[in-house]
Amino acid sequence: MSATLHLLRPDLRDFTAYHAASPRRGVVRLHANESSWRSDWDATDDGLNRYPDPQPEALIHALAGLYGVAPGTVLVTRGSDDAIDLLVRAFCVAGEDAVLVCPPTFGMYAVAARLQGAGVVEVPLGQNFSLAVDDVLAAARRGVKLVFLCSPNNPTGSLVPARAVDNICRALHGHAVVVVDEAYVEFSRQPGFADRLERHGNLVLLRTLSKAWGLAGARVGALLAEPELVAILRALAPPYPLPSLATEAALRRLQPRELAAARRRTAAVVRRREALAEQLRALPAVRRVWPSEGNFLLARFADAAATMAACEAAGVLVRDFSRQPGLAGCLRITVGTAAENRQLQRALARLDGKKVRARG
Repeated sequence: MSATLHLLRPDLRDFTAYHAASPRRGVVRLHANESSWRSDWDATDDGLNRYPDPQPEALIHALAGLYGVAPGTVLVTRGSDDAIDLLVRAFCVAGEDAVLVCPPTFGMYAVAARLQGAGVVEVPLGQNFSLAVDDVLAAARRGVKLVFLCSPNNPTGSLVPARAVDNICRALHGHAVVVVDEAYVEFSRQPGFADRLERHGNLVLLRTLSKAWGLAGARVGALLAEPELVAILRALAPPYPLPSLATEAALRRLQPRELAAARRRTAAVVRRREALAEQLRALPAVRRVWPSEGNFLLARFADAAATMAACEAAGVLVRDFSRQPGLAGCLRITVGTAAENRQLQRALARLDGKKVRARG
């Protein structure tokens, strides 16, 4: 058993998984207590009256090709949230173990930990949202089983340097699992850390089809890790994590022509992101716009509440992060279509005009 597997909850190291019914096709299926009939409107490949494949082989191979890894390193999950929850349940003993997070960051890491009864150790990001590697290493020695890093980080858009990931993985080998959430990596200059999986046995990566690949409604994600860990996590996961419709949608999106089109759209989002950042910086109501490697921008406004209200009145939703430590007055803005971005700008321009008239 590897040093990483020794970090699993002791009661789960020899866990006996539930054996789901075989997904074999072309046979008479009298083994799973399924319905024998399918609806006339059911145009799915296998029929919604049949249980889906627990880990669809075609999808695993397609995701492995997309991420440049071996199929044995891929666990299909219901989006990244499912993988986060699975990792916390697998490694953290309630009331004893903890996870480490670096706020401001994605809130589900802490939520999953608290639902499991695990502690949450916070190491805030430093100046310009940089990762405080020495502080992470010092804090991770105290009962931390999982270190969650988000790169590009949500909501700041900042990156975790490759050297930092290497240093943390090496220093915490045998002590903690390092989980890098790469939900937004397709929008980034940095290619991600898939090439480091063989180098670091305690590295786990989270990927998703929800962002750049346009399948948020399908809830398809992937956990990438060493094959031994993937096999154990597969045993701990729900028997049928992905509905048939989600798998079919993912396989269609992962066809070469669809992938090429999605990559062109992603490149266009990056161009609009940079244009929107410049436009926001020119507005009197905006105090700062941070550089971003995601499909969103974090901006500080003179009056975040008034800005939220103005956007809402114009039929535009943005996300308020002003209550998070270090983000007073900050809103996160997803990069929309050109028309959606213009609608946002008109809302903010009207806000500025009202403020100018009030001062006059």
